Amino acid sequence: MTGATAGIAAESVVVGDRSLRIERRAGTAEKPILRLEGSSTRADAEALRGLELLVPAAPLEEDEFWASDLAGMTVVDGSRVVGEVARMVALPSCEALEVGELLIPMVRDAIRSIDLDARRIDVDMGFVGE
Repeated sequence: MTGATAGIAAESVVVGDRSLRIERRAGTAEKPILRLEGSSTRADAEALRGLELLVPAAPLEEDEFWASDLAGMTVVDGSRVVGEVARMVALPSCEALEVGELLIPMVRDAIRSIDLDARRIDVDMGFVGE
């Protein structure tokens, strides 16, 4: 099976084209071990090898965003357009938005607001040093 499974809180997953109930969890968040409905033997589990494993997305808390939601958003400093988010990058101390050659940290002092509907992120470029 392939796909991210860290921190699975779902009751079921989609494997290939089938939705399967999780009967047992073991292992760690980084390396979970799941027993899926209909897979009681090693041969049953081997039959799932290489299939895509999809886990339902957990609901987000207020002020949380999926990295994919931020990609492509316009970044501004007030009325000045800074650029467009290429992607979010995980740094040792925080996550950052890659905007052209810049990395803008996802911290309160740098990010004034994120408007998903308007596809706009207002940042304080003074904090970033620009």
